[in-house]
Amino acid sequence: MLNAIPIRYVEPVYRPPSEAESLIVPVTDGCSWNHCTFCEMYTSEQKHFRARDEAEVLQGIRETGARFGNAVRRVFLADGDALVLPTRRLLNILTAIRTHLPAVHRVSSYCLPRNLRRKTVEELRELAAAGLSIAYVGAESGDDEVLERVNKGETSASTLAALDKLGAAGIKRSVMILNGLGGPELSLRHADNSARLLNAAQPEFLATLVVSFPLGEQRFRAGFPGWRPLRQHELFVEMARFVERLTLERTLFRSDHASNWLVLRGTLGADKERLLHQLQQAIAHPETAALRPAWARGL
Repeated sequence: MLNAIPIRYVEPVYRPPSEAESLIVPVTDGCSWNHCTFCEMYTSEQKHFRARDEAEVLQGIRETGARFGNAVRRVFLADGDALVLPTRRLLNILTAIRTHLPAVHRVSSYCLPRNLRRKTVEELRELAAAGLSIAYVGAESGDDEVLERVNKGETSASTLAALDKLGAAGIKRSVMILNGLGGPELSLRHADNSARLLNAAQPEFLATLVVSFPLGEQRFRAGFPGWRPLRQHELFVEMARFVERLTLERTLFRSDHASNWLVLRGTLGADKERLLHQLQQAIAHPETAALRPAWARGL
């Protein structure tokens, strides 16, 4: 499918699950940080970070518009952190999308908190007015020790500052937390402080997935000796503690990634008690829980 689009892609191409039907427009290759030891998405040589040439990006948008016209409704700006680009360049890209892809009603991007430090709320409001509507922020954890162990390059405070900026600008926030990231040693504080971060930010969307290492754990363990993956029961206990401590008001919650053992969907806080009941049932009776089978988890 990618070959049919007049845009140059550098494989592998990543996007959030909810962007499955979006046109992917790479404005950078790779990730400008790329030191998180749990992340393997941009470690291959061809994914070395670089900003795409602006003329190439704009040409790809024009040609896609000429070929597909009003068929494109959503756009995802790739790769790992499009918002690292200067605001002027992002505005030019968003203007081109609006001009050449007039049916687009949603533009989204991954966002590293560090890349908003130099952007003002006023700049982000300009981006929102130009069409940027959702930013996907991988918080991973709200616990500073966990973040340090995995070389995230962020703190709970820096993540909250970025989320607050996005919210003040009218850009919706989709936050991701990694279940099991702290291992057994830091599991409880990972759950507690992640909930504290989310309660302070009140994002529009929240997702969790289970940390995994398809290419092996060596890179991760170098900075986190003694870590081990949580067992299924431990993952459920950590998730229950996390959900129990959430005081979200109108956040759409999804824990239905292929890595999750137990599929959870709802709105927090309206569905909090139901979600906790599902988790408690899974903890007490895992054999009767609506667990995702191994084949559906890609295992």
